[in-house]
Amino acid sequence: MGAQAHEPLATAVYWTSCFSDKRYGLKINPKGPRTEYERDYDRIIFSSPFRRLQNKTQVFPLPKHIFVHNRLTHSLEVASVGRSLGKIVGEHICTLPEVKADENASIFYREDLKSVIGAGALAHDLGNPAFGHSGEEAISKYFKEHKDPDFKAKFTPEQWADLVSFEGNANALRILTRQYNGRLVGGYRLTYSTLASILKYPCAAIQSKGKKGPLHLKKYGYFQTEKDVFQDVASSTGMHPDPAHEGAYFRHPFVYLVEAADDICYSIIDFEDAHRLKILDTEYVAEMFLKIIATGPADSYERAIKISKDLKDDPNECIAFLRAKCIHYLIMAASQEFIKNLDRMAAGSYEGALCDNLGELSVILKEIEGKSYQKIYNYQSVAKIELAGFQIMSTLVEKFVEAALTPKEERLKRHQKVLELLPKQHGFNEADSAYVKAMCIIDYIAGMTDLYALELYNNITGIEMPGF
Repeated sequence: MGAQAHEPLATAVYWTSCFSDKRYGLKINPKGPRTEYERDYDRIIFSSPFRRLQNKTQVFPLPKHIFVHNRLTHSLEVASVGRSLGKIVGEHICTLPEVKADENASIFYREDLKSVIGAGALAHDLGNPAFGHSGEEAISKYFKEHKDPDFKAKFTPEQWADLVSFEGNANALRILTRQYNGRLVGGYRLTYSTLASILKYPCAAIQSKGKKGPLHLKKYGYFQTEKDVFQDVASSTGMHPDPAHEGAYFRHPFVYLVEAADDICYSIIDFEDAHRLKILDTEYVAEMFLKIIATGPADSYERAIKISKDLKDDPNECIAFLRAKCIHYLIMAASQEFIKNLDRMAAGSYEGALCDNLGELSVILKEIEGKSYQKIYNYQSVAKIELAGFQIMSTLVEKFVEAALTPKEERLKRHQKVLELLPKQHGFNEADSAYVKAMCIIDYIAGMTDLYALELYNNITGIEMPGF
């Protein structure tokens, strides 16, 4: 992994200046018994968007008799892994001479980095709509398929890029920082450090290069409505501008730890869920997990084999044990990869994700990913709910956006009735631009749970009459 030609010079003081306990939207920050970063963690835990994750599908539609992960349980587990990564990395950064000489930085890495990564991990999926990636695609369908050039002319090219490629990562920043109607300025008023940790793609939609571009431009991290928020976070946490793409930035180092926590959890736990649902058999899942454990010390591998044999009469417990061991090995490997590349992290020139650069472990994770796409993500019930979710979400967007963007004097009674369903916090002014109105509608629809979206779809299409 070589340094890029655009690599900025890493400075000895970078690690003492890339974090901030200042809160977005708050000028005076009263102190209390909790650290600022513990407060971030707690604010996310108690937030409504976080609670709604309990009814958003992770991979599998929620079965009646077997428990599998939803977005909420996934996020909690990612936060657990993230805290471990933050603790290991933070303890190492504490040993750097420039950090040891700075009391504030030393305290942050010794005590607080784990809370920042944990909070970022809790928040990483907040912007995902109902029905996952299928929901993201559905939200954009109305705009992508609109053929009227006069309609497109209502938006700037930058705004249009947002609308035709809705992005959950950008929506998370919006949820956390937007002042909804009747709410506080600054949204949840999180610290700049926590906000920086979720900016996986620090660019605008119009700058995104897709799968063929560099990782930090693969998707995008903010809507035009949050452009100033993004710039504020970037400047407050020492993010490096990308000189080849004006307005875009290289990733903040904390992002890699949040991303690794997510990658570790979904790779391993999707396999465990598939085993519980009998999509994958015990022998195969155990074999793949033992491949990961085999990359460690021989005595640990032999002990894992012995314990897995002892648990053979309880296959679910056997796989749960091996899963825990796998996550431990991946946490240690990812944290050491980060530590080995501190200079590149500080310079903004690290290439790829941590879990893509773990040698033999990455090869095994790729094998697991391939099997997941083959056997899990294309499983019949998963495909069915994705298709149903696409239909549900695209219909809701069509009904609400059509009503919102129809001039008030031209609205039919059905348009008026649809807009009466819009909650107060997502309302708009008639004088607002078409883009602002569309984003208010998207806020409402993207925040729905799977079941609420289904119920509303059934009601407004006449499939099921609402009760009183």
